[in-house]
Amino acid sequence: MFATFLISNTYLKMKRFILCPLLILFISATLNLKAQITVSNLFDIKHVFEVALSPDGKYIAYTLNVPRPFDHRPGGDYRELHLLNIANGESKPLIKGAKSVFSVQWHPKGNDIFFRANMPDTAGVQVYAISPHGGKPRLTVHHNQSVRAYAFLNENTVVFSALDPEEEARKKFRDRGFNIEIFEEETRALNLHLYNIHTQKHKQITHNTVVFDFSVNPSGTKIAAAVAPNNLVDDSYMFKRIYVLDLKTLRLELVMENPGKLGKMVWSPDGKRLAFIAASDLHDSVSGSLFVIDVPTTKKFKHLRNYVEGFRGSVRDISWKDDNTLLFSAEEGVDIVLSKIRLDGSKREVLLPAEHIVFRGFHHRDNLIAMAGNTAKHPTDVFLFDIKKQALKRMTNHNPWIDDLRLARQEKIRYYAKDGLDIEGVLIYPLNYEKGKKYPLIVYIHGGPEAAVQNGWSTYYSMWGQVAAADDFFVFMPNYRASSGRGVEFTMYGFGDLLGVEYDDVLDGIDFLIEKGLVDENKVGMGGGSYGGYFSAWSATKHSERFAAAVVFVGIGNQISKRNTTDIPYEDYYVHWGFWTHEDYQRVYAVSPVKYAHKSKTPTLVLHGADDPRVPLSQGLEIYRTLKLHGNAPVRFVIYPGEGHGNRVNTNRLDYIARTMQWFNYYLKDGYDKTKMPEKYLEYDDAIKF
Repeated sequence: MFATFLISNTYLKMKRFILCPLLILFISATLNLKAQITVSNLFDIKHVFEVALSPDGKYIAYTLNVPRPFDHRPGGDYRELHLLNIANGESKPLIKGAKSVFSVQWHPKGNDIFFRANMPDTAGVQVYAISPHGGKPRLTVHHNQSVRAYAFLNENTVVFSALDPEEEARKKFRDRGFNIEIFEEETRALNLHLYNIHTQKHKQITHNTVVFDFSVNPSGTKIAAAVAPNNLVDDSYMFKRIYVLDLKTLRLELVMENPGKLGKMVWSPDGKRLAFIAASDLHDSVSGSLFVIDVPTTKKFKHLRNYVEGFRGSVRDISWKDDNTLLFSAEEGVDIVLSKIRLDGSKREVLLPAEHIVFRGFHHRDNLIAMAGNTAKHPTDVFLFDIKKQALKRMTNHNPWIDDLRLARQEKIRYYAKDGLDIEGVLIYPLNYEKGKKYPLIVYIHGGPEAAVQNGWSTYYSMWGQVAAADDFFVFMPNYRASSGRGVEFTMYGFGDLLGVEYDDVLDGIDFLIEKGLVDENKVGMGGGSYGGYFSAWSATKHSERFAAAVVFVGIGNQISKRNTTDIPYEDYYVHWGFWTHEDYQRVYAVSPVKYAHKSKTPTLVLHGADDPRVPLSQGLEIYRTLKLHGNAPVRFVIYPGEGHGNRVNTNRLDYIARTMQWFNYYLKDGYDKTKMPEKYLEYDDAIKF
């Protein structure tokens, strides 16, 4: 009331539009009365995920991730289906509420929107359709197993992948009370099927095959398939090779013996070529290079042209503009760029430069491109880019309340490592930053390491972002060497040198911020998940003197035992180590945080999913136990039952973000007894209703 009265009366006196210094200060103070983001706000944020342009280019169907309310049964978020009218900008929900919709595609005629979902009317995940005008979803593909992926072969026929049924012997064994698992010997094939959506006739077209991904050619006569020997995670990472299935003969032929990782495959409009994203070689950890083959081809992979060779980036998605031109999105440092490149070898042309929006995938029809994009100021919404007009337009705003919040300053930073190489990262300032004052710092380390942080929306349950800034922390997110987004050479710096120059890059970034007078060197904390958790455990042990707090989420403690228990041992070997543990076990143990746990004086919070196959729970236990035994600093171990490599359930996500912020506030701020630990049971924000 007081503020409103003063502002109203002040405006009456502003006839000459001259603001006195006192008034300027007052208005600035009033603006600072805007609310700041809180932990509870994270569970109100809606994110657009998939986008699909209609065949006539007039509509965009998209899915919207909606947080599960806390008064519902604990579980994962919901995902709604919405329809956007491009002409008038109006958006309407087609499926909303306690449902989850995935894999949105338009029927070739544009009269229906198809999607995968697990609906109450049938078992497993099946394919449904709904009219753009609304109404009830209709079951269109019904199989005795869940549908993994699908695509239109023609207007009447869908090709889909599904697991083979469970072996009869296995069923009988379990029915007799022997509910045991024969580890890695009970995997089921993942085959392709045809399904007529009008007659409901079904035909299996591959047998005893594992097809992780596929792409149908424009004429509906061939299918490119990413085939691996076994239905295991490691195979999906390292051993997918490109086959082509002829639908007349049902003959499956190997056409490209690509080494290592394989990404998206897309047929050219004339069906003569296949573009695909892949690693540059067997030891490249990033599937970020771009190749094109004729089908059929006589060329070997080593003779193929990498259309982005020497490129300071990593390709993330591709589409054909015409028979001789490719569109692609790519990570370039902390930005995402959209480009086109011709097959004649001419220089690539940037269509959408850096620093506009952050996106990964896109959907292209004619001269329109739909994307799910975000910026530092807002979470992911629908964007439309007109190639001819070179115009980008934000089409939705699913979180208008964020516009009324005070958000901290966020920027791309570049600094130089000790050897002179430039490193990029993202820096978020304390919300109430005052020049000349030093602040505590939280260093967020991304996983992978073959991933990257972008300069977009960076506030999620697992990324502290604006939540930490609201508590007046600096948040530093570096893209250290071995990250994606800087080309093959940059990624390969980490090969066989874990925690070498890649870790030094992070220390150099912290020193950069300290030297600029921004950060209090005695109040630096580090946290992250997976490889980021590994970095954090290393910081709390080997480099304990530099860190006042650490958060280790699904992190590695002992590389020897991790390599023997992870579900991706071959991926680990081929793209990270280059040698087996027995060949030099001392070198493997030398980069294991548990080796230095006895030296730790850093309060460390360890959090882990009980069912994590990538970095098993035993890794968290090893970190905790070795730190606890030596007792030099507080340590706490939090186990999330039922969770894997990251938290899916809303209550566990809430606990993670609230508990980790509690830890950082306790050990990086003044006023606490640093020899003790904060309360083990949290008082959750009152705004979250259970």
